[in-house]
Amino acid sequence: MFKNHFLIVSLLVLISTSLFSQNELFEKKQFVFEADTMPYRILYPENYDKTKKYPLVLFLHGSGERGNDNEKQLIHGSFLFTNAQNRQKYPAIVVFPQCPEGKNWAPISRDDNKNFTYVNSKTPTEPMQLLMRLLSKFKKEEAVDKKRIYVTGLSVGGMGTFDIICRLPKTFAAAVPICGGVSLKRLKKVKKMPIRIIHGDADNVVPVLHSRNAYIELKAMGAQKTQIVLFKGVGHNSWDHAFKMEDFLEWIFTKHL
Repeated sequence: MFKNHFLIVSLLVLISTSLFSQNELFEKKQFVFEADTMPYRILYPENYDKTKKYPLVLFLHGSGERGNDNEKQLIHGSFLFTNAQNRQKYPAIVVFPQCPEGKNWAPISRDDNKNFTYVNSKTPTEPMQLLMRLLSKFKKEEAVDKKRIYVTGLSVGGMGTFDIICRLPKTFAAAVPICGGVSLKRLKKVKKMPIRIIHGDADNVVPVLHSRNAYIELKAMGAQKTQIVLFKGVGHNSWDHAFKMEDFLEWIFTKHL
């Protein structure tokens, strides 16, 4: 019994050490604008060469990863980009910004029953304003292929994914909102964009209806490049299933403006 317990603990330590080591590939940085600061982690391609051009991926975390530790936002999804094979196959600049506690990427509200409402606001939230400025900085200062800028995110990050593409529809070559939602009135601006909407059909946090309605609305507008992937019997953690899709990264990186 003691030997088995020791083996399990040792295995967990090895896994934890490996994940920490992989996360350290993401450099810790902060973006400061006037009195505001946004922590973010950035992964550069191996042998980064500023004379070349690379795709840029924004990854927007969910509510549980908010804060200012510049660590938690890497909990979900970062392993996809630190995977050695993926780094070779898809060399890219990958950015995981962190939203402050109590704030959101998108202008949303929740009632007493925890139902989400998506506000059709012309003014971005403070974190989104900072993120848009940070993106502008990357486009000016890094070796970014401006025809291959992508965004994905989960839960409130999925909502943020919808929000930023609606605000900057000519910037993104593709988007993958996972278990998110959006005010349907805003989708007209992105009807020509490749968008892969992902959700679990048993989600009891952000109901699948939010993604279904977005898909139906886009198709009604004539969208030809919109997909929806619904995982049967899956709850809110649909991102775990999304990241196991064989073509999750391939679908993203094959798109361009």
